[in-house]
Amino acid sequence: MGTLTASVMLMRWELLSAVMMFFASTFNVRCRKASRNAMAFVFTGIGIGMSCWFVTGLLGITLSMDNLHNFWNTTKDIATTVATQTPVDWPMP
Repeated sequence: MGTLTASVMLMRWELLSAVMMFFASTFNVRCRKASRNAMAFVFTGIGIGMSCWFVTGLLGITLSMDNLHNFWNTTKDIATTVATQTPVDWPMP
């Protein structure tokens, strides 16, 4: 019994995200059958978000504001570097 409790406690976020993916998929199918396309789109987004959360949890990736801040700064620096190295007469489509 202790092993079962410990496994549920360790996998709580993964289990929650798996249950949310299941409900999002179920509600998505029901909304599509009832021609509620906007709600089906919302449930599709929830399902995709939950699947990303599930995978990041399984891989041990933690998302914090420091990580997002570092990612944004790196992206901004790379975009600035690429923009400054682009030739002036670069053809625009």
